[in-house]
Amino acid sequence: MGVKERQGREREAVGRAILDAARDLFVAEGYHNVSIRKIAERIEYSPASIYSYFPSKDDIFFALAEEGFHILFTPLDAGVLPADPVDAIRATFWRVYEFSKSHPEYYALMFVDRTVPRISKDWQRFGFVREGRRQLGAVIQQAIDLGRFPPATNSDAVFRILGTAIHGAAVGRLCNRLMPGEDPDALALDTLEATLTGLRQGIPMTFRPGPCEHMAESRQDSTAHHVQERE
Repeated sequence: MGVKERQGREREAVGRAILDAARDLFVAEGYHNVSIRKIAERIEYSPASIYSYFPSKDDIFFALAEEGFHILFTPLDAGVLPADPVDAIRATFWRVYEFSKSHPEYYALMFVDRTVPRISKDWQRFGFVREGRRQLGAVIQQAIDLGRFPPATNSDAVFRILGTAIHGAAVGRLCNRLMPGEDPDALALDTLEATLTGLRQGIPMTFRPGPCEHMAESRQDSTAHHVQERE
């Protein structure tokens, strides 16, 4: 092994150690309560060494969140979703619950800790998340167009309501809020099915979703295109 290759592996190993230590500390103590110095102490490095890998604590979080979203999306990227749009919607949201079980530390950091920075601050880095959200929105709209939901159903509302339902089940299990002997997986499945069934039957909805960021960008791009055409 050459010197450069060995140095590269050593740097990769240190970067991995920083991320692992930071993730554990963020989950155990809360993002807001963890400093670069505390991360450095965990791996017995100097704070200056940490900064040579990550410019700020926020950058460490963004690196962890990026990893987490890639793990979450991996089965979906593999093209294993059912052909039926309703089954695909069900499988996608169930995958979120499974992710909360298989990687609880990532889920807690990404979706539970209220002090972490919003990934919308770095959309360029998280473009694949926005694209995944767009694709799921298209599947939901396809189900609506096929008559699997009432024709006036708002696809963004469906996304928000199903996401809230499965998130509640996931957090309930993570925080151990069930009674002894209760099955969290069964509760999560029933919650998802009840919500999906209600939406398909056309329950009256009072929730009105705001414009998604990717939709806003699409509208801006469309507006710019029309302006260019007029010019």
